[in-house]
Amino acid sequence: MFEDIPVDVSPMHEGERIRAAKMFVEFAGPKSIGAELIQVEEDVQDGSIEVLGPELTEMTQGENYPFGISVKIQGEKLEKELEGVIERRIHELSNYVKGFMHLNQRDQIWCRVSQEAHEAGFTLSHFGKALSILLKEDFPLIENIAVTIITEESEVKLFLETARSAYDYRDARARELSDEDVDVFYGCTMCQSFAPTHVCVVTPDRTALCGAINWFDCRAAARMDPEGPIFELEKGEVIDSEKGEYSNVNATVSEKSQGTTERVYLHSLFEYPHTSCGCFEAVAFYIPELDGIGLVNRDFRGQTPLGIPFSTMAGQCSGGKQVEGFTGLSIEYMKSPKFLQADGGYQRIIWMPLELKESLREFIPEDLYDKIPTEENAESIKDIRKYLRENEHPIMERLSQTKDSNEETTEITELDAPSDFTEWEDDTTPVAYLPEMSVPGSDGVRIILKNARVYAEKVIIKKERK
Repeated sequence: MFEDIPVDVSPMHEGERIRAAKMFVEFAGPKSIGAELIQVEEDVQDGSIEVLGPELTEMTQGENYPFGISVKIQGEKLEKELEGVIERRIHELSNYVKGFMHLNQRDQIWCRVSQEAHEAGFTLSHFGKALSILLKEDFPLIENIAVTIITEESEVKLFLETARSAYDYRDARARELSDEDVDVFYGCTMCQSFAPTHVCVVTPDRTALCGAINWFDCRAAARMDPEGPIFELEKGEVIDSEKGEYSNVNATVSEKSQGTTERVYLHSLFEYPHTSCGCFEAVAFYIPELDGIGLVNRDFRGQTPLGIPFSTMAGQCSGGKQVEGFTGLSIEYMKSPKFLQADGGYQRIIWMPLELKESLREFIPEDLYDKIPTEENAESIKDIRKYLRENEHPIMERLSQTKDSNEETTEITELDAPSDFTEWEDDTTPVAYLPEMSVPGSDGVRIILKNARVYAEKVIIKKERK
């Protein structure tokens, strides 16, 4: 069925990474625009494959182009609520095509075609045909399918508006439920080709990290394909409702992650945060100096207050790792009333990009909105602290209480310091979090600190004598 496609199409190629040095061209991603959308229609011409804009044969090596993947499907038993489920499978199936790399989802897609595939004669028409065949194979409910690949910038912009409108409709519907209203959650292992130990837990209040699949989507997917990557997950005993810990969720995550992750808090950044895949829309990160939390979305190109961009931070916590103080999440989850509720929710947020903040205006408490700094008014920890003070952010009271508590319970003995010592003090209690740090000891002994928090009233730095 793939005889006239000049590259191999097989699940064995899923997970293939095409580095910049080996790519022919790049689509969408951080340097351009793009989206993917599946729509259930009443009249679809089966097998129609169309390319709107330049084909690969008309493109220049090394360049980046806008990209749209529009798929229309028809079937007697197809329902609109299946659109998001089938659409999310584009990620997995696209990567079956050797020499084609697909990352992320919705309007965050990032694709590449390898030089090898281009030299073999591979085109976007071939990609469209492969995708249509794979989708029909994967979803027998699809009777007719038409695929349009868009590379003309003006057309991609129009398509992007249509796609985002569809995304908004799906997301709004999912907000009608909360975690307490249902007996089951859903698990998703669709990203395990890139993150082998990652298991995404989807609840009414916690959309999948990719932002593309909500609880309703998962319910439809599990009913349609019980043996597929999206499966029903009974909650089990409620261990901690505030943190979002459930006995059967822990057991299932442990099983599906090959024992790598044994516990998970759905609504907390600390101790046992949800693992991160690589397709997440944003990252929540701990800022220990201020005991607060920052947010950064994939579209933000600048530096975070930690001195690193989104890409570096995402690399530290992706791949299915469970890293305390960091977690990937969807933007839709930030609109949930349970958003990081165990950590204080928006009361604990002390920095986020302006674009992200504006998109969440109606979901951030009104009395907090102007108290949260962005890159426009705070780039460093010092800037953030000043802004928080001036705008009376509630985190300042939290810091004050922490400092007072430490002063009451900690007896500090100061020794006379040599003249070449330098002292540094701050008006807040610095808190350092160490996911893991190795400290050399004597006689070949090495001390390893894991998940350690270090509190200090004073730091003394001594200049080394030579």
